[in-house]
Amino acid sequence: MTLTVSQPQWPLNEAQPAIVFSQLSHLGLISVTGEQARTFIHGQVTTDITSLEADQWRWGAHCDPKGKMLASFRAFAHQDALLMMMPRETLALDLPQLQKYAVFSKAELVDASDDWCLIGVSGEQAPAWIAQAFGESTAELTEIPGGVILRDGERYIIAVKRDTQADLLAKIDQPIYDFSAWQAVEIAAGLPNLYARHQSQFVPQMCNVQAVDGISFTKGCYMGQETVARMKYRGGNKRALYIVQGSASVAIDDDSQLEMKLEDDEGYRRAGTIIEAVQRDGQLLLSAVLPNDTPLTAQLRVAGDEASVLTLAPLPYSLDEE
Repeated sequence: MTLTVSQPQWPLNEAQPAIVFSQLSHLGLISVTGEQARTFIHGQVTTDITSLEADQWRWGAHCDPKGKMLASFRAFAHQDALLMMMPRETLALDLPQLQKYAVFSKAELVDASDDWCLIGVSGEQAPAWIAQAFGESTAELTEIPGGVILRDGERYIIAVKRDTQADLLAKIDQPIYDFSAWQAVEIAAGLPNLYARHQSQFVPQMCNVQAVDGISFTKGCYMGQETVARMKYRGGNKRALYIVQGSASVAIDDDSQLEMKLEDDEGYRRAGTIIEAVQRDGQLLLSAVLPNDTPLTAQLRVAGDEASVLTLAPLPYSLDEE
């Protein structure tokens, strides 16, 4: 069965439809197999891989030796493989970095992206549809024929092998939208998706990886651990991921920058870095790394677009350290 993709039409500043299916073609999967697959990855990333249960998945980050992120990912297991889900463009650069160290372990890492079909399901009716199509799915990860369902609140990622794709698509009797529909949902959830252009720029806490339980501070050594630990215990982090929404009259690209309005109408100054953005009919929704003392009342705009009006939305989780 051929997968036909539609363009989202609903405004970004209004509620999305009650259920939305999205083709997650922007995401890929690294497959890690072998006798030491888990222990090898455990020693490379911020999250605790060795304690990952069959019905769990976790956010995590892979850092360079200086503690700057090379990738953020969702990790989960299926059959004999550990899988790491991340943007395909990030995967293309991160996989060689992991393979470089894997030669010393009994672990094989490959790009398995083309072997899988990924569909996102979101909206208030998503849990009911999942239950009707596959049965109750209350665990973080549920095995289904040909793959798994990852549950993240009331959002779901269905990952099935390509040879069972037709069975999945036959269950969906509504349009399947392009990945921008899913990006908007994840931006609004404050999730830390890292793309290739931002590799080696941010310590994980600057993208709120700790707030989505993507950092274990008790697991032992991994690449960049010293810097990540110092940010927690010595308070060195001065930035955080924010949700930004509003309007813009220019198209956002990789070179776009944000500006923040100064007090007393004294103009604007450079504000931070756009991480992920969705733009539709003049409306803009994005995540951005800003100074972590930025007030929610701050007024922002896209640099070079004087008509742009952007404000901050509250994060759906707390950044307060325990």
